[in-house]
Amino acid sequence: MRVVIGEDQALFRQGLVRLLSDEGFEVVAEAADADELLRKVGAHRPDMVVTDVRMPPTNTDDGLRAAIEIRARFPATAVVVLSQYVAERSALDLIADNPEGVGYLLKDRVADIEGFVEAMHRVAEGGSALDPEVVSGLLGRHRDDPLDELSPREREVLSLMAEGRSNQGIAEELVVTEHAIGKHVRSILHKLDLPLAPADHRRVLAVLAYLKSRAGAG
Repeated sequence: MRVVIGEDQALFRQGLVRLLSDEGFEVVAEAADADELLRKVGAHRPDMVVTDVRMPPTNTDDGLRAAIEIRARFPATAVVVLSQYVAERSALDLIADNPEGVGYLLKDRVADIEGFVEAMHRVAEGGSALDPEVVSGLLGRHRDDPLDELSPREREVLSLMAEGRSNQGIAEELVVTEHAIGKHVRSILHKLDLPLAPADHRRVLAVLAYLKSRAGAG
């Protein structure tokens, strides 16, 4: 698994390099700013990118915006974002198209080495690793189980949404009309009381609610 690391703090970056190398990842390049990260990803075409959110040149969310661009240009590249905080709007953009192969972890969780390594492997294998605080922030509320109000059929539809399937794909799987699935999706969004947002973003928030519920059940 070939990895490019984007992190402007040299000590933290070298710690990541050592940790990932010890776990069998091959770190092929390092970058100290977002522009350099984009160049090196384009040059090396890694299997995975690990990047900080706040990086030069502006020291705001340059690393996260670079991660979004990497996902758009190289869809097969897994991306793990590390941050001190939850940049909710940009984080939603990162996972809007497909949460598979994406991680968003808070830096203070990296102290749990075993958990961090497990998350890295999960993302590398095409799964997702979203910090619970990230999920709660994106959902904008803290209900015990946001799926309580859904019918069994709506839960089934939502589980297929979480697999990244379109309405047409869900309809084919459940052997119903696409129109029927559309009604279920609208009902799901309404029952989950999701905030008004572009349709794709509301769909992702619904999937996040599903993932959070499953994590709580485990």
